Amino acid sequence: MPLRDLTASEQVRALAAGDTTSLELVDAHLAAVEADDVRAFLAVDAEGARARARAIDALPTRPPLGGVPIGIKDALSTRDVVTTAGSRMLEGFRPVYTATCVRRLEEAGAIVVGKTNMDEFAMGSSTENSAYANTLNPWDHGRVPGGSSGGSAAAVAERQVPWSLGSDTGGSIRQPAALCGIVGVKPTYGAVSRYGLIAFASSLDQVGPFSRTVTDAALLLRHMVGRDPMDSTSLDWPGAIALPTATDLTGLRVGVVEELMGEGVEPGVRGAIEASLREMEALGATVVPVSLPSTPSGLATYYVLAPAECSANLARFDGIRYGPSVAAETLLDQYEQTRGALFGPEVKRRIMLGTFALASGYYDEYYGRAQRVRTLIVREFTEAFRSVDVLASPTSPTVAFPLGDRTADPYAMYLADVCTIPVSLAGLPAISIPCGLSGGLPVGLQLAGPAFSENRLLDAAHAVEQALAFDTRPPGLVT
Repeated sequence: MPLRDLTASEQVRALAAGDTTSLELVDAHLAAVEADDVRAFLAVDAEGARARARAIDALPTRPPLGGVPIGIKDALSTRDVVTTAGSRMLEGFRPVYTATCVRRLEEAGAIVVGKTNMDEFAMGSSTENSAYANTLNPWDHGRVPGGSSGGSAAAVAERQVPWSLGSDTGGSIRQPAALCGIVGVKPTYGAVSRYGLIAFASSLDQVGPFSRTVTDAALLLRHMVGRDPMDSTSLDWPGAIALPTATDLTGLRVGVVEELMGEGVEPGVRGAIEASLREMEALGATVVPVSLPSTPSGLATYYVLAPAECSANLARFDGIRYGPSVAAETLLDQYEQTRGALFGPEVKRRIMLGTFALASGYYDEYYGRAQRVRTLIVREFTEAFRSVDVLASPTSPTVAFPLGDRTADPYAMYLADVCTIPVSLAGLPAISIPCGLSGGLPVGLQLAGPAFSENRLLDAAHAVEQALAFDTRPPGLVT
């Protein structure tokens, strides 16, 4: 079997058995990265990856992750490796430190081969807002891979790397995972350090893994979680992330969110989700309808709160602290010329929305009201979990849509995250797994749980994954 066809866990075992070396794995994946038919990567650190592989191969004992390659979303700082957040504002920027979650994975034996494409400053649902390239969906090169972590998802689906990291603000791990037919996990807010993550919306951003299997996602996540003194919002992890072993769902109570199964969900997507729910029942789960009445307000709430936070977080990109310096007669002219020329249209749109929502005279009407709705959403999730263990819904209401199909209609683009945003607003963990096809394109099933219920979610997702046996290989992929 070609090395790229091995899952990350299989690669770790092959390394431990002496069946391959880290350098061989890195070379096999770099060949695919450098060909990059789907434009998943923005920067490649080939020599750094090979040097790291040689060093790991020379160790007397292999680290837990063995020396397996990984791709990193370009929003995560990597020392001396270009990190742009998909924006011209940071073109050529080389951080002087590495994000905590990346450093922890490197210490565990992961090898960073490069930085993956993304929507600029993580603002988008298709990776079409990148200042550098449109990433293509490995299942259909005429369609989007989702966003904002589309490069990370496409790289895993294309088998350029066996796993990768993304960031999820309103669905930016789960939605591209669904559209690319792979696994994506958004951890509990605070479970993974955000130190070194270029901020979009600080009360929502969370880093998580992409992989082809639930087991691989769990293996990566177990080396990422835990408190970090550099991030005051990070939390101690209770216990440890366990590798999932469940093959049945006996005793599991599954709530199906009624508000996320109705209008706007494509028939093919709904059919695949309903088939998955029947499979869960066959595995022993009890499936019941659950109502979250405030869920339909989640989209509007998010698009007040997230832009408000981004307008503050992106104030530092002004040509003085960050970004190229532009000669201008006044300080205001410098701000306008730098930000006006180097920010893309979606970033400017959200900064303006957020600044308006925070302005004197509008704060209570918009930002204050959105915070109150967010509290209602949190309460409804808390109440729902009194009667069920996990909540199920589509990850995305549609399959991957054509490139350019929604770029002229921001609202249609925003609707791509309608199923994922409520979970993000509540700060809860969720996982998306591929559960079937609609029109030949992948459909994602989202499972969400209470805070720190990752182990339960991973077990449930693993059982469903084993039962469905979804083939994650895109049609026509040659390895």
